[in-house]
Amino acid sequence: MCGIAGLANCGDREVLGRMTHVLTHRGPDDSGLWERRFPDGSYVGLGSRRLAILDLSADGHMPMCNEARTVWITYNGEIYNFAELRRELQSKGHRFASKTDTEVVLHLYEQEGADCVQKLKGMFAFAICDLRSGKPELFLARDHFGVKPLYYSHRGNKLVFASEVKAVLQAPQIEAKLDLESLHQYLTFLWVPDPKTMFQGIYKLPAGHCATFRDGELKIRQYWDLNFPPAGTHYSLSEADLADEVRERFRRSVESQMVSDVPIGAFLSAGLDSSSIVAMMCRSTKQPVRTYTITFPRKYRVGETTLDDPDVPARLARQLGCENQQIVVEPDVADLLPRLTWHMDEPTADPAIITAYLVCREARKQATVLLSGVGGDELFAGYRKHAAHRWASAYQRMPGLLRSGIEASLDALPSMRGTAMKGRVRLAKKMARSASLDPEDRFIRNCTYLDAEQKMSLYAAEVQDQLRASDPAVCHHHRFETVHDADFLNQMLYLDTKIFMVSLNLNYNDKMSMASSVEVRVPFLDRELAEFSAWSIPPDLKLKGLFQPTTKHIFRRAMRDVLPAEVLRQPKAGFAAPVDYWLANDLREMVDDLLSEANICKRGLFRPEAVRRFVEEQRSGAEDRSMQIWQFLTLENWIRISLDAGAQQRAEEFCQTREVATA
Repeated sequence: MCGIAGLANCGDREVLGRMTHVLTHRGPDDSGLWERRFPDGSYVGLGSRRLAILDLSADGHMPMCNEARTVWITYNGEIYNFAELRRELQSKGHRFASKTDTEVVLHLYEQEGADCVQKLKGMFAFAICDLRSGKPELFLARDHFGVKPLYYSHRGNKLVFASEVKAVLQAPQIEAKLDLESLHQYLTFLWVPDPKTMFQGIYKLPAGHCATFRDGELKIRQYWDLNFPPAGTHYSLSEADLADEVRERFRRSVESQMVSDVPIGAFLSAGLDSSSIVAMMCRSTKQPVRTYTITFPRKYRVGETTLDDPDVPARLARQLGCENQQIVVEPDVADLLPRLTWHMDEPTADPAIITAYLVCREARKQATVLLSGVGGDELFAGYRKHAAHRWASAYQRMPGLLRSGIEASLDALPSMRGTAMKGRVRLAKKMARSASLDPEDRFIRNCTYLDAEQKMSLYAAEVQDQLRASDPAVCHHHRFETVHDADFLNQMLYLDTKIFMVSLNLNYNDKMSMASSVEVRVPFLDRELAEFSAWSIPPDLKLKGLFQPTTKHIFRRAMRDVLPAEVLRQPKAGFAAPVDYWLANDLREMVDDLLSEANICKRGLFRPEAVRRFVEEQRSGAEDRSMQIWQFLTLENWIRISLDAGAQQRAEEFCQTREVATA
């Protein structure tokens, strides 16, 4: 795994060096630069930081070139079918100087050109400079699901790109400025959907897309998408056959992603997805599998129903013969939040970033590669919002007066903070507010944390005027239109795959693992497994039942003889965090400082009395505003780090802090 950076028609070797240096955490094992100036005045530079996973020798140094030195690559990722592709390329006369997958991608591009991405199975973001025509042409690509990030800024005839925004900001004439429409999306969803970022003029190359840059012109095209059959399609395989096929395809995916020349392990929560990965890893190796479970001291768990029970993975590990390290953490969250906000590049108000970072940081002491269960919920329908669609269908058949009474009663309930009912009350209130809407608007509403009225009441007058006509869900509406003829459950899965998973889950998994110099692999996001799930599994076998639907039914059936019943019955659990406790204790001083009236007025984005009302409602227990307050804290930290201070200054501060910590 690596960090990549590049320039075209701007900057110089010094700039390229700064861009590469700020990505040191992504690749502490090696670094490299390559540049070329051309007679017409054009310029291309490529930079790389390397985390060595395959072929640990110097032969894997990047940027890497072909024998004729006419094609150069900087690459981030892992190609799981690289050995097969290597043999195919050798049969066509290509010669290899290393055992890396990087060189396979390089020669595959030589052979296939831009179509090389169609043959790649894995996760990747890379840039290739092709000099064979006499004029430089850049080819950029991002993997099918967007596991690896690729940011860029294209202005005039200049192009800057990198694995992280902080590297892009090292380039000349690129200023860190807030994009107001992205702020509107952030307040809606907790994060900014691809392809936008919170920075004006800086974008993400979308998942499944590639781009060519020649003569100052950038052309972006989609090379792959996850498609679904029309609603009402007849499915030929029986449930038993489907379960067998899913299990075998999943096993092959896990096995293929265990190839590594460095120690490998896996996350292990109490949930179905990570447990399934570990079980399949155990079937593919004779060595005990290293697993890592994060948990918090008991005081953090009061009133929290989503924090994993560490006893469940411990029992599973013993049954499978695994090593299981229980990582009990009591983090200094006031110190971590600013540092991890810098690593995230953009404000991402999901506290799971902290738990993801902590488990990667501890696991790095023993393993460089970890397998993660991201993607299982998107393939097989594992989220509560999928079940909520079924609940809402039944709810809408109730008389209108009865629904109004239910909604009024739920709205009047206190937040029940500090009790086991807190999560259920929050879910019930959210479902009641959206249940009467049409399916598309209901799904979008269930993905949000502030509605339109709440956001407008928060914004300062000038911001209100600029955003009144802006639709924060424009990406969602576009994606719904793309799969409008599919069953609605499959429509939801498509949106989760194309928006929620890539912009949030995969994004923070990449950034938090790379902050610890750890590579995270995601076996559920095997392209062939995903396409099989989309086209061959009926929606009612993904989410089975109406009033109490079973999520991921077919995958549970597939793993029935692999996992104990205790794990198969586990409810949805992820990288949860004790936000309530932190806001009431560790972060109380930060809340009062960063969200003070004086500071809110200085920013000019929000009305200070509206923000304060949220804080007071949280502290009094009148409403559960924990996620909204976390949003404001994350945003203010991001503004201080990314906008108030120069990008170079902040890069030096955080890089220096990391060097001291790892010395």
